[in-house]
Amino acid sequence: MSLAPMTSSRLRDLKAFDDTNAGVKGLVDAGVTTLPFFFHHPPENLPKPADTARHAGGNFTIPVIDLSGATTTDQSRRAELVGEVLAAAKKVGFFQVVNHGVPEAAMSGMLAAVRRFHEEPVEVKRAYHTRDYARSVRYHCNMDLFRAPAAKWRDTVYMDMAPNEPAPEETPAALRGIAAEYTRQVKRLGSTLLELLSEALGVRSGYLEQEAGCLDGIVVGAHYYPACPEPHLTMGATTHSDHSFITVLLQDAVGSGALQVLIQDNDDEEEGTWVDVHAVPGAFVVNIGDFLQLISNGRFKSVQHRVVSKKEGPRVSVACFFQTCGEAAATRVCSPIVSNDDDGTPPLYRSATVEELLVSFREKNGRSALDRFRL
Repeated sequence: MSLAPMTSSRLRDLKAFDDTNAGVKGLVDAGVTTLPFFFHHPPENLPKPADTARHAGGNFTIPVIDLSGATTTDQSRRAELVGEVLAAAKKVGFFQVVNHGVPEAAMSGMLAAVRRFHEEPVEVKRAYHTRDYARSVRYHCNMDLFRAPAAKWRDTVYMDMAPNEPAPEETPAALRGIAAEYTRQVKRLGSTLLELLSEALGVRSGYLEQEAGCLDGIVVGAHYYPACPEPHLTMGATTHSDHSFITVLLQDAVGSGALQVLIQDNDDEEEGTWVDVHAVPGAFVVNIGDFLQLISNGRFKSVQHRVVSKKEGPRVSVACFFQTCGEAAATRVCSPIVSNDDDGTPPLYRSATVEELLVSFREKNGRSALDRFRL
């Protein structure tokens, strides 16, 4: 089954929905019990009953890494942590971290602020509704609403938080203050993670942050997934990989397991097992992005993941995408690291600017475009 092309009537209905500025939250508030047709995904893109059966019978869980002692001078502890991060980044591409140093107050405060913003009256949110990516704060339902074959059951406010934070007057009142403090805390965590990942690649601990520029830019995506009346017809996020170096995600416990990761036994991205990423109290979810897979010369895995829709809700999550932003993307070059640990493995990818990678990512509708850069 394939979805209808972008007809004039479909475009009209999408525009009418977008012009409400209310997103899927507005549909829920209006009491809809059936989804508008443009939220319907083709069956081949939806979770299959076999996925659920594998979840029930499987025993694989996403690794949880305790970062206690990450800054210690104890070399044996440091080596242990580097080994755990290397194993997770190489075999799974996803892991969770606990005892990471980010205060619980910042985490709970950010989740509450995101929920508060998305539950504001539409008159308040309308001021931030835009599809203009020159603006540093952007609220909308689906960044690709007019390009994707089907809409996703999710509203998001995006904030460009680094290298420059939005001015206070540009930031919604519900997020003012807490968003900046939260991002500063997660940036410190990101620096620690990049040190461990650098050492796992056999280069000096500051390489990924300082030479590769993996900490230069941060975009925060604050997602809101209302309870869905027909979750079997739509998705919260379709299968995709991240156009980032790393992504650090905070999720609440509502609808735990909505986030799923494709665990593969081979390099065929269409095969594998979908695994739930259950919320762990006090944890962040960390995943490798496409940019870092290239830089790591394929040693780290940027894997496909998705968010399934659920009747439970609302679910809130906050993703910090560590990526190069703005004009710097045209000049920031990602080049594979070929270290002494590679046993003579040549570069698997050609060097590419972040802008080239982003263009390919958009053309592939969120799917990894790294094959275009393979040598």
